[in-house]
Amino acid sequence: QRTFVMSLMVAKAKEELEQEMEEKENQKAKYLEEKAPPIQTSGMSLAELRTLCDELHAKIDVVDEERYDIEAKVLHNTREVLDLRGKFKRPNLRRVRVSADAILRSLLGSKHKVSLDLRANLKSVKKEDTEKEKTVEVSDWRKNVEAMSGMEGRKKMFDAAKGPNQ
Repeated sequence: QRTFVMSLMVAKAKEELEQEMEEKENQKAKYLEEKAPPIQTSGMSLAELRTLCDELHAKIDVVDEERYDIEAKVLHNTREVLDLRGKFKRPNLRRVRVSADAILRSLLGSKHKVSLDLRANLKSVKKEDTEKEKTVEVSDWRKNVEAMSGMEGRKKMFDAAKGPNQ
């Protein structure tokens, strides 16, 4: 399915590219018809042909100068861009630890009066409960091993690891 969709996308892109090329050719032909109409030289005298040639040469010179100016500007701009790439170095960013209060102060300015104590909202744990749980776990570890062993082979491996001295 994926290759089918990809082939459809490629076909559609190819069609659009061909249409775009046709449109560009049509626009180019239309532009040339408007800007450079066909010249009719039949029935012109030699002096008229010379004046026509002189006019065409003058127009060619103007267009050539414009083309040269545009190329010079483009070349200048690309050199500037390439020069700018090498001038600036990106500094290495450092990690900064900022508290929530400092962030709010920087965003809100002097309006910030509420201090966020994030630890105040945390659940408190009593030390007595944790100590009782630890003692229960320590005293019952052998029973837990026997109860959790399940398979006799594991228990034998555990007993063998203890060694024959015990």
